[in-house]
Amino acid sequence: MSEHPVSVTRLWIKHPLACFTATQADARGGLVIEGGQIAEVLAAGQQPSSPCDQIFDAREHVLLPGLINTHHHFYQTLTRAWGPVVSEPLFPWLQQLYPVWARLTPEALALATEVAMAELLLSGCTTTSDHHYLFPQGMEEAIDIEVAVVNRLGMRAMLTRGSMSLGQASGGLPPEQTVQDAETILQDSERLIARYHQRGDGARIQIALAPCSPFSVTTEIMRASAALAEEQDVRLHTHLAETLDEETFCQQRFGLRTVDYLESVGWLSDRTWLAHGIHFNEDEIARLGTAGAAICHCPVSNMRLASGICRTRELEQAGAVISLGVDGSASNDASNMMYEARQTLYLQRLRYGANEITPQRVLGWATLGGARALGREDIGQIAVGKQADLALYRLDELRFSGSHDPLAALLLCGAERADRVMIGGEWRVTDGDIAGLDTEALMARHRQAAKKLVAL
Repeated sequence: MSEHPVSVTRLWIKHPLACFTATQADARGGLVIEGGQIAEVLAAGQQPSSPCDQIFDAREHVLLPGLINTHHHFYQTLTRAWGPVVSEPLFPWLQQLYPVWARLTPEALALATEVAMAELLLSGCTTTSDHHYLFPQGMEEAIDIEVAVVNRLGMRAMLTRGSMSLGQASGGLPPEQTVQDAETILQDSERLIARYHQRGDGARIQIALAPCSPFSVTTEIMRASAALAEEQDVRLHTHLAETLDEETFCQQRFGLRTVDYLESVGWLSDRTWLAHGIHFNEDEIARLGTAGAAICHCPVSNMRLASGICRTRELEQAGAVISLGVDGSASNDASNMMYEARQTLYLQRLRYGANEITPQRVLGWATLGGARALGREDIGQIAVGKQADLALYRLDELRFSGSHDPLAALLLCGAERADRVMIGGEWRVTDGDIAGLDTEALMARHRQAAKKLVAL
């Protein structure tokens, strides 16, 4: 296995078995990669306009834009399939896990982040967000820890400075040791934006502001975060309308439904993307669409916690953006975007039917939809001038034997692992392995940290 990413000046990814383009452009001749971007998209029979330094024969590969994960909690890889909450819905699930998560250490977070990102990368994900809202004593530099892992693995990430400011003593759900005051939250948010947020095409690390949920933050921090996001031109993220318990909480505490609450604190805009978005009525769907907000659909988590089914098509038809997210690895319990896309296909077909929810639509949500949710125009699609973020899959496993439509086979036959992944023109995964990563050693350290966390 190569110890370093491999990059070339000009590469022809030649004659893919199939290629997914949002515009349905003919890309059977392949792609030319130059300067970290897609320089040419070749139709069948076309040749590159000038010689290439290297040619990669992709005749046995299905080629996709890199998948984009728009909601995750990296730290939760340490509490996958934890026995006491295996069959609990969201609120009791959280109430039992909060005290465990409050014991998080910098070392454990670094391991959890690397495991989550490595699993995502191996599934073909090139850009991910993470919603980190836990900052107990000793974890003040949690986002800095995540930045280091992102840089080491070479992915793109929208790291959100989450927060919890409404503890149990004030009527919220989180225990007091997990909450912070508004001044601390806002000062650290400004620090992280100034230090890490990159702008423009090709950005590797970006920062967003992400108060956790209506039941764990004050209206003060919601309003202040919206104002700071406007001032700094960064995006806003939170959980919303995930469960009926949350809806009841909002009505009892604020006298408002969730979308009314969102609007009351200045969040109903195209700067906002929301995790889950399940329990909206017709009027709320229309308002979200008019505002241009984005909704991250998390089907596996929604099924695991029995939260409900997101109304993706009504939201999309109203003007909202739909993207996909794996959610935390304690409610999924995986970090695999291809697995998530497959479950999206099947769960959404239960609501809308097979004709309406096609593999192409779902792959669009997993790529271009994700880019739009994160406010990016340079990733998520195969087109000239876009970043060379690509995922290539082989169909040579037993599960694919006898399949006919290569793109449909990725979802219907259950592709789980990419053979090659490129980010910004550099191969980060080759022959199914991450360049420079000792996966076995990482898993051994991660398992030890996970056992220690729940045993304390």
